[in-house]
Amino acid sequence: MLDLTQDVRALTAAIVDIESVSGAERRLADEVRRALSALPHLKVDRSGETVVARTQAGRPERVLIAGHLDTVPVAANLPSRVEGDLLYGCGTSDMKAGVAVALRLAAAVPSSGRDITYVFYDCEEVEAERNGLNRVARDHPDWLEADFAVLMEPTGGVIEGGCQGTLRAEVTVTGRRAHSARSWLGSNAIHGIEPVLARLNSYEARRPVVDGLQFHEGLNAVGVRGGVAGNVIPDQCVVTVNYRFAPDLSIERAQEHVREVFDGFEVAFVDAAPAARPGLTHPVAAAFTEAVGGTPRAKLGWTDVARFSALGVPAVNYGPGDPNLAHQQGEYVSLPKIVESERAMLDWLST
Repeated sequence: MLDLTQDVRALTAAIVDIESVSGAERRLADEVRRALSALPHLKVDRSGETVVARTQAGRPERVLIAGHLDTVPVAANLPSRVEGDLLYGCGTSDMKAGVAVALRLAAAVPSSGRDITYVFYDCEEVEAERNGLNRVARDHPDWLEADFAVLMEPTGGVIEGGCQGTLRAEVTVTGRRAHSARSWLGSNAIHGIEPVLARLNSYEARRPVVDGLQFHEGLNAVGVRGGVAGNVIPDQCVVTVNYRFAPDLSIERAQEHVREVFDGFEVAFVDAAPAARPGLTHPVAAAFTEAVGGTPRAKLGWTDVARFSALGVPAVNYGPGDPNLAHQQGEYVSLPKIVESERAMLDWLST
């Protein structure tokens, strides 16, 4: 069983060494449930491979601390190893160091001025319909009720407010088929994507300030699909574009913007996830910012804070890992950063 009384650095290594690729988190979820169930101040529930533990002291405020248990596939980077002040291994940065901090808090903070909910969930690194938070929000929404949430995503120990939304669209260019030996009888759809690419190359991304934080949008081609055979002029070519949009836009407004950019072309949307506003104006968030210190910045990506935002729970990203190292074979986390993150969170929960 995981020993939650050990140093947070050693606990991180122990968690990293329990392989938990998305869809195979059961062993780690079992260990987390057993460790939390041994703490008498917590009520522990489970849904699939998601474990939720809550204090029930009747405090006027409740905060929620969440982290995902899964990692991307192992790439010859287990077991973990320590080199100097760095811990190497799959999931060290994204986000088992954050999970270790949350587990230490669960053991070290039996009482606080606020009630606390800890959520350790599965399948964050894969498609949204498998996400453990999504399942709990659907089947047990009361487990996620809170006034404020901290998602222990890797941020390098800096508060990152909100998150950008994301959508993918397919821009279709049509032509007319012909034999490639008589190409002048057709219209090459692949050649026809040039104006689509020109619009992308000349696109100027917005950098709006939302609730005091500056976001940086992006609209980019991420795929091209076309061609029939080696001797056929193609009659269709599809450019897949990804739009990362700031939280001052809804999904609908973001889709409208993409249609405007590609006016004159057929545009079909294949998926989308909403953005989330920073939420730093909430009094509990202000206390968190004061305890952690530093200057908050915008989250330039999508995270599960958007799920909490959809539930009416303001949330921020904060964790010891480095987001630039996530999913890399040489992934690592700074051991001093883990200790610093634990201290900051303890300071906050003690106020």
